Amino acid sequence: MTAWQPANHPVAAVAFDCDGLLVETESCWTIAISALFASHGLEFTPELKARLIGTTIDYNVMLMADWFNRPGGEAELKAELTDSVAAVISSRAEPMPGAAELVSALRGHLPLAVVSNSERRLVELSLGRAGLTGVFEVIVAGEDVANGKPAPDLYLRACELMGADPSTTLAFEDSLVGVNSAKAAGLTVVGVPTVTQDGFAPDHLLASLTDEGLVAWADSFALRQAQGTGRRAQGT
Repeated sequence: MTAWQPANHPVAAVAFDCDGLLVETESCWTIAISALFASHGLEFTPELKARLIGTTIDYNVMLMADWFNRPGGEAELKAELTDSVAAVISSRAEPMPGAAELVSALRGHLPLAVVSNSERRLVELSLGRAGLTGVFEVIVAGEDVANGKPAPDLYLRACELMGADPSTTLAFEDSLVGVNSAKAAGLTVVGVPTVTQDGFAPDHLLASLTDEGLVAWADSFALRQAQGTGRRAQGT
């Protein structure tokens, strides 16, 4: 794991996780899940939360059906949780620091994708709250593949839709399962964690999307384009 050194690796496309990376939705999920636990007379502890970070909603409700003693209740729990999370996201989700600026700097210069274990309607709600509707060429959500993160399927599908080689695609992730998914698909991974996670080992590690080196790298695309336009104008 190294500091941010984009010049050492060619980048032809970029894929972003959504929850906790582009949009602060972790608190939304915590509020919704805590309410669901409370309705069953239970507490949603940090230890239980750690088991759910970055995983699929199907995995979440599989565990909850056991914790809540509701055998066979996965489908009903999924509907309850999805509706509750959607309501909280609609009123509380906010862009992560630097997310909108980073995407804006890269847009039009590289193919961009969002790759999320969440259901598409939740991803689209989150992006809307962050002012990021319609800016990504590709959105791949949990229902689009057979196996969510940490399997490589989501990232492989995103690269396919972008027409990008995984070896020259950069992934931004905040969770262990997301990092493992992107690395399994052959992408170079930038980790931007919000909590400590054992085994978290991206190729590069940043404290946030406002990192000065990252911002300078993203801004360089527009600068190179402007310089190229200037040279062409001088040659006319």
